[in-house]
Amino acid sequence: MKYGIVAFPSKELQDRANTYRKRYDAHYALIPPHMTVLGPFTLEGKEMKEAAAELLEVAAKQKPFELKVMRASTFAPITNAIYLKIEPNDEILGLREALSLDFIKNIEDHQYVPHITIAQKMSDGEHDDIIGQVKMDNFEHTETIDRVHLLYQLEDGPWTVYETFTLSGDE
Repeated sequence: MKYGIVAFPSKELQDRANTYRKRYDAHYALIPPHMTVLGPFTLEGKEMKEAAAELLEVAAKQKPFELKVMRASTFAPITNAIYLKIEPNDEILGLREALSLDFIKNIEDHQYVPHITIAQKMSDGEHDDIIGQVKMDNFEHTETIDRVHLLYQLEDGPWTVYETFTLSGDE
């Protein structure tokens, strides 16, 4: 089974992202707009309940973080995905590192770029047609994220929240 840890932004930012996702994101119906903190991954040597308890303990020690959207960008030519670029900060990177426990085995091995995907799995032509329009849109937005969510993927594709972790900064 696949798992992930994500931060869901405010409804306001989700609504903005969904104006593009409805039309250009093949995963629109599978998961709401989100910033992946960790994943997708599998659990090695732990049951879900036990893993969630350990992740909860780690997450409780982490502080809320600022999610600052700077602009729209693209992963092209690697992949035709368009995303809202989130400014990396010590809290986001520290949270990711703290949650990378030894029983979590990442499925994808690529450099971490905090972002919210708004378009993916498009043809080259489709990507080239909309990237200019998307880049002209002003997506600047800042908010505080005080919780992250452990998700699991159902067999037919959608992702479901298993548990929510509050980032309280308790030592």
